[in-house]
Amino acid sequence: MSWLHAIIIAIVEGITEFLPISSTGHMIITQSLLGVENSEFVKAFIVNIQFGAILSVVVLYWKCFFQTINFYYKLFIAFIPAAIIGFLLGDYIDALLENVTVVAVSLVVGGIFLLFVDKMFNKPSENQEITTGKALRIGLFQCIAMIPGVSRSAATIIGGMVGKLNRKNAAEFSFFLAVPTMFAATAYKLLKSYEVFNVENIKVLLVGNIVAFIVAMLAIKFFITFLTKYGFKVFGIYRIVVGLAILILLAFGFDLNIL
Repeated sequence: MSWLHAIIIAIVEGITEFLPISSTGHMIITQSLLGVENSEFVKAFIVNIQFGAILSVVVLYWKCFFQTINFYYKLFIAFIPAAIIGFLLGDYIDALLENVTVVAVSLVVGGIFLLFVDKMFNKPSENQEITTGKALRIGLFQCIAMIPGVSRSAATIIGGMVGKLNRKNAAEFSFFLAVPTMFAATAYKLLKSYEVFNVENIKVLLVGNIVAFIVAMLAIKFFITFLTKYGFKVFGIYRIVVGLAILILLAFGFDLNIL
């Protein structure tokens, strides 16, 4: 992986991490289009680069992290399902990350679902408190996003809306939940693949995280404003178009699967 490839993938991560269009799916597609070989370092980079974007949440919402222990308790409850599934099915999930077809199908299926989300679930209650039950539901929805192309952001926001949260509050809790989730994913991946990190790779990873962090700072502000005003439909259409385009290219013999 060259420095240019790392920066491009980091920009893609920063833009897409908080949009309901699957950041992992877009990084896999970008990696494939750039012809970047799927080495062990690149696999680790794809996971670890997401932590740089997640840190933007801590910076933008730093006051929210100085709350009562109840705030962290609910984050912990929401985090547990993904932690268990990720630990048990880590190798299977890694295998799915290498399959562009899985990403394309997930984009299309998820996109179709997003076309109807606002009509189905945008009925917030007056009580916007995130209870333990709501936190657990959001955590269970997050597990669906372990399929590349599904989108962690979309899954958790919808999980919140199912629990009668409005789009803004559901999105913000999704952002908060991303912090422990991606920290754990990053730490786990580093422990599994620490031997692939030499001095040069560490430099590439640090630069990638910095780029993802800066770009994500801008993307969060855009997404909250856009989602509150317009909802999910535009993102659903985008997902369908991108997913179908990839499937058509694959059907015509273009080899987009990662080497």
